[in-house]
Amino acid sequence: MVNLPLNVDFTGKVVVVTGAGGVLCGDMARAYAQAGAKVAALDLNEEAVKKLAAELKAEGFICEGYKANVLDPEALEAVHQQVLSDLGPCDILVNGAGGNNPRATTDNEYQHEAKAGQKTFFDLELSGIDFVFKLNYQGTLLPTQVFAKDMVARKSGNILNISSMNAYIPLTKIPAYSGAKAAVSNLTQWLATHFAGTGIRCNAIAPGFLVSNQNRALLFNEDGTPTARSAKILNGTPMGRFVDSAELLGGLFFLTDDRAASAITGVVLPIDCGFSAYSGV
Repeated sequence: MVNLPLNVDFTGKVVVVTGAGGVLCGDMARAYAQAGAKVAALDLNEEAVKKLAAELKAEGFICEGYKANVLDPEALEAVHQQVLSDLGPCDILVNGAGGNNPRATTDNEYQHEAKAGQKTFFDLELSGIDFVFKLNYQGTLLPTQVFAKDMVARKSGNILNISSMNAYIPLTKIPAYSGAKAAVSNLTQWLATHFAGTGIRCNAIAPGFLVSNQNRALLFNEDGTPTARSAKILNGTPMGRFVDSAELLGGLFFLTDDRAASAITGVVLPIDCGFSAYSGV
């Protein structure tokens, strides 16, 4: 169970969450289910979403898990047809699939500090850059092409994308991920404009820095003290701490609730403990 931040009732709504095999989007799927929605949890990792669906069903909620490749339009359409049959047409689409890749990441923050054997800007691999842009940008656009058809037909619906702090000011080392998330923010505004006359709203959240199993070793030393990079992040964060994943849910619920946010579209909401507001001085 997750602690729901708002008393929002999504009963009867069909919510499709991509990337739901991960912890972050898995919690989003769980939150919508607890708020009454019928949830379609999509991920390339079928075992993870099937496990999530089984857990939620055991708790009395409605959730189905589907294997889905967000970069394969035909596979997405096949899943779309399954969701239509099992749960009904999509009301809310959360484009949560995304991520970075080591092949598109430098070892050094600054070129003049590069040492022999390090991966520099000049060593970034095209395959890695291509993968990161496809996963984040196309992995947002393609599911929207498939599931927003349901919304257009009924002249209502919500699309919620996942942007990043990198979309505001790029972080060192990760140029492809930063650029891809900036593209997601831009796409959010484009979709909001494009669909404005159809009753569909499109917004995004931009999570700040979260601690996960994947990045814990990068943020903390073995003795629990912050690494040098982690210290930079915290020094640039007015609240002086990392964001908890549960703190994303309030913004998620708010932006996708038609009563609370009926006039809000094209917005990218930072949930970042003040990081994007601080100049460093």
